[in-house]
Amino acid sequence: MKVEGIEKERMEKIMKLTWIGHSCFKVESKEYTIILDPYEDGYVPGLTSMREEADLVLCSHGHGDHNARQNVVLRGEKESPFTITRIETYHDDQKGALRGTNLIHILDDGVCRIAHLGDLGCELEPEQLEQLRDLDVVLAPVGGYYTIDAGQCRKLISQIQPKVVVPMHYRGDGFGFDVIGTVQEYTELCSDTVTYDGSELEITKDMAAQTAILQPKNK
Repeated sequence: MKVEGIEKERMEKIMKLTWIGHSCFKVESKEYTIILDPYEDGYVPGLTSMREEADLVLCSHGHGDHNARQNVVLRGEKESPFTITRIETYHDDQKGALRGTNLIHILDDGVCRIAHLGDLGCELEPEQLEQLRDLDVVLAPVGGYYTIDAGQCRKLISQIQPKVVVPMHYRGDGFGFDVIGTVQEYTELCSDTVTYDGSELEITKDMAAQTAILQPKNK
């Protein structure tokens, strides 16, 4: 088999994840790109404006730090390798009375399965928890105030038991909202933290279980 053939076969078994910043991620698989929760210019303290190209944009809710579809240039139509499942939840613990609804997106490319929890602000029902089992990766808010906090997130992770957890929507060194917590408040509850120097993570079926701390691309 030619080297390029071997490389193509390897790449078809990898899902590439990039943390743009805040709750915005780029997910790439089989030459198809999805942007999740793009933020508007100037909305997230400490992050530069986001400009990306993708085949699809998915947003968890309509707030400006999660719904800037106009900042993503959509490419020509391409067949998607992803099956997308949506779970309707709430942005608060009062059934949406404070901040409205929130969508969880589950992406499955036939090899790996990843969920973006959006601005989840409530506990999930048993049937919703069941939909989130057998995940390779979950992108989870940990900052509190607008979402579940570190302790609530850790409880959720113990219920659904994904292989890899990527924290998001927290206050870091020079970025994020002042009222939300730091990622350290979450990692103090974990024993499997791996901190990466960059914003990218290659997701494979045989990757080690971990809490993966990425660096925002747009800091």
